Amino acid sequence: MNATQPTRHIVIIGNGISGITTARHVRKMSKHKITVISGETDHFFSRTALMYIFMGHMQYGHTKPYEDWFWAKNDIALKRAWVKHIDFASKTLHFEQGEAMPYDQLVLALGSKSNKFGWPGQDLQAVQGLYSYQDLEGMEKYAATTQRAVVVGGGLIGVEMAEMWLTRGVPVTFLVREDRFWGNVLPREEGELVARHLKEHHVDLRFETELKEILPDAQGRARAIITAKGEEIPCQFVGLTAGVSPNVDFLKNTALEIQRGIMVNEYLETNIPEVYALGDCVQRQVPAPGRRPIEQVWYTGRMMGEVLAKTLCGQKTVYQPGPWFNSAKFFDIEYQTYGQVANELPPDENTFYWEAVNGRICLRLNYERASGKVRGLNVFGMRHRHEVWDAWLKEEKTVDEVMTLLPQANFDPEFFRPYESEILAQYNRETGKQLRLKARKGLWQKLFV
Repeated sequence: MNATQPTRHIVIIGNGISGITTARHVRKMSKHKITVISGETDHFFSRTALMYIFMGHMQYGHTKPYEDWFWAKNDIALKRAWVKHIDFASKTLHFEQGEAMPYDQLVLALGSKSNKFGWPGQDLQAVQGLYSYQDLEGMEKYAATTQRAVVVGGGLIGVEMAEMWLTRGVPVTFLVREDRFWGNVLPREEGELVARHLKEHHVDLRFETELKEILPDAQGRARAIITAKGEEIPCQFVGLTAGVSPNVDFLKNTALEIQRGIMVNEYLETNIPEVYALGDCVQRQVPAPGRRPIEQVWYTGRMMGEVLAKTLCGQKTVYQPGPWFNSAKFFDIEYQTYGQVANELPPDENTFYWEAVNGRICLRLNYERASGKVRGLNVFGMRHRHEVWDAWLKEEKTVDEVMTLLPQANFDPEFFRPYESEILAQYNRETGKQLRLKARKGLWQKLFV
């Protein structure tokens, strides 16, 4: 912090990855007073680990990256409360308990909420999403009396919820509106690969099937769903996993500029002075090339927090996320994507798709027709190095270059079988080229080449 900069009270609403990263980095750079507010939990935890608590792989304490004493030691105050109203004119927060708190600078790190689309019965007991710690508690509350669960929405959160229930021996019916899995994100081949894998794990997968209504029992709990086709499916739990949206409802009809999310500029500033926003709840006024206005993933929240902390400490910094990246897991198949791979191939692109004979491992490269520059990669069942792909996309490498360099991107453990030779052989057959691998030196090369 600049020696002449006065100490200020920075209040952060939200203790997820974006809010906590902001707090930690502000503390590293300054002596500002910091208060983090959350009504969800006392302490920061890894939201992506919620499923592993339910599955018995972890305890809640294992999901907290920092010991409870960390916050007091680093002079970061924590307040467990829900904010009811913000008076931006007087810079004051008003809590549901009736208390109030002034601030000098306010950071809104409000996260997401599970989507609801007005389905009859969507507010019944045992009907919920999977985002918050309270959602985990809800699943645990109803687990012992659930004989079948219905999951609505074909995306990543739905897969997590299905896996969670199956580990408890609860059958799952999975409703997907599209004609393939995650059809608004994945190309058809990848969607079919995931669908096969889900069915292998005994998921009752229903494509082109929409939820129409959720029926209650006498106690107000879900007892069945009705599909748009008129089928009734008995169940005692309904998971609403048709995406998430910015958690900004309590800020609507205020002076804060909101469209789908809180509007921010390249510095993560809102339209109100001294009020900033970041993470899942924001919508960027001008997205970076190849990026979306709203991006609700863990690593973007972390990056935003690091950037905003510099601005709060007097080093005004532009948020520049670089090429898009995401990763996930479909049961035991890992998934990574780098750059842009649309669900439907754009007219100015070509694509190369390779799939292993076992039907559980694949790689797709999309590239410009005219120049051959790679635009994006999907990879399932293999691990690739983030730093390698980030550099290749920034350097605008061509598909031919990338094909010869694939061993450099391989991040699988050394005794896993490498597939780069098979991938390049298929590419050569399809293109009539005679490219050769520039193999990475190492133990795996001695064993497999």
